[in-house]
Amino acid sequence: MKIKTLCIVQARMSSSRLPGKMMLDLNGRPVIARVFNQLSYSKLIDKIILATSIDNSDDHLYEWALRNKTDCFRGSLDDVLDRFYNAALIYNPLSIVRITGDCPLIDPEIVDETINQYYEGKYDYFSNVDPPTFPDGMDTEIFKFSVLCEAWTNARLQSEREHVTLYIRNHKEKYKTGCYKSRINYSRLRLTLDNPEDYKLISEIYRLAGSHKRYLNLKDILNILEKYPELININKHINRNEGLIKSLKDDKIIK
Repeated sequence: MKIKTLCIVQARMSSSRLPGKMMLDLNGRPVIARVFNQLSYSKLIDKIILATSIDNSDDHLYEWALRNKTDCFRGSLDDVLDRFYNAALIYNPLSIVRITGDCPLIDPEIVDETINQYYEGKYDYFSNVDPPTFPDGMDTEIFKFSVLCEAWTNARLQSEREHVTLYIRNHKEKYKTGCYKSRINYSRLRLTLDNPEDYKLISEIYRLAGSHKRYLNLKDILNILEKYPELININKHINRNEGLIKSLKDDKIIK
């Protein structure tokens, strides 16, 4: 039976700002396990897979997937769009949810509402990041597999090969796009994992949350930050989308 909604988690170990971050410990479990645990509580995702690279540095991720009976595709390290496309091609889904491995606090309830609005509105591409109103680290994108195929075929900018959905967002005249917006703007709140400061904050959130909850939602996290407001200062100085900004600065056409 054709998969309706496939979730692809893209992850790698060779982060320049926080090397090996996918295997860092978060209250007894590695980061990648936290990402998959959070997503496992989605009610609208039909299958979740890991997409990592063939680089030796990502052997640890592949081995984690094997141990945990998680489907894993390995592809290009730098051409992430190609890796993503070839991972999806195996399953031929109707639509794809894109989650990055640096989101160990991803809220499955926010993911499901993004998916729900996407299908209700019959969009080609839908997200909660354009413009961002949720915390950095809650980023969810969903799009038709056919649109991903077009991006893979036509994307020529290096930035569009490195950032899976950038071609789609650069060509909104071709697609029906939309955005799920939070009633309260939390976009300045940083819950993503890209720097040592991020790891310190997220580690504290998981420690304070304890191990009794099956998963954390945004309300849980906000309650912790309200009780311990000093935590927000740990990483508030870091700009959102540093990787994308750098890619755009160094952009070039790939022949």
